[in-house]
Order: sequence, then C-alpha cells, then structure tokens
Amino acid sequence: MSQIPIAFVEISFFVHATEDENKVTEAVRHLLPTAKTENIVFKRTSLRGHHGNPIAFFEAKTKEKEIVRAVVENLSLGLSPLDKESMFREVELHVEKGNLYLRFDKQAAFQGQFKLGVSDPIRVRLRFKKSKLEDIVVICKEIGMFP
Repeated sequence: MSQIPIAFVEISFFVHATEDENKVTEAVRHLLPTAKTENIVFKRTSLRGHHGNPIAFFEAKTKEKEIVRAVVENLSLGLSPLDKESMFREVELHVEKGNLYLRFDKQAAFQGQFKLGVSDPIRVRLRFKKSKLEDIVVICKEIGMFP
C-alpha cells in the first residue's frame, strides 16, 4: 500500500454515567497503534441522556497520512478472520457513501481484543478517496480488512 487510498479516520465513542471514563478511553487506546496514540487527540463534549444522566462524547479525526496508515494497519491486523469474513459478507451494512463503518465492542477492546460489536460501540469511520462500493471492496482486500 504505497499511496494510502483513505482520506481520513474518525473515531468516536460515548461514556455513560455508569462507566469509568478512564477505562473506556483505555479501551479505545487498545485499538490504536501504540506509536501513534499520543498523536490522536479526542475532543470531549458533555451531553445529557434521556433522563438527565451525564454522558460524555469523545471524537477524534485525523487526515495525517502516517497516522491513518498506522491506524488502518493496526485494525486490519487486530481483526479476527471471522470478523473480516462477516464484514465482507455484509459489506452493504458497513459501507455507505465512500465510508467504511466499524463498530468495536468496548469490553473486548478493554481486554485488548478487536471484536466487532453493535451495542454502545467504539465507532471507527474510514473515509475512502473513492466512493464506489466495488472500489472500496478492492481497497479493503488490499489493506487486509477483508479476506
């Protein structure tokens, strides 16, 4: 992958009142390449839930090619063959308008595992420079995200 075909990476997650903010942040850091974690800065926004409970929303976005490459390589190495196969089979659920959407299980991430999840996940969005589904599938195979 000489010229990375991804414009940016965006990572976001919620921390609910019942969760430890430091532990959730640590879980997210487990998904990121260790050499680049200090270069990824999260913006914190305070929100209120349906019943007035405090919720923190964290978001980071990077266009820096070196960091984008490191994040993509780390995710593709960390994902299990089973999750990669599942994403490939259900590609229409993960790709929309030039974006690949990944949702990781917080509990698994805290334990250092890269496991796709749907309930209250750590969200990762990869924005490709091309928007056709067929092109994105080819690129995902080249970078190791799909089998």
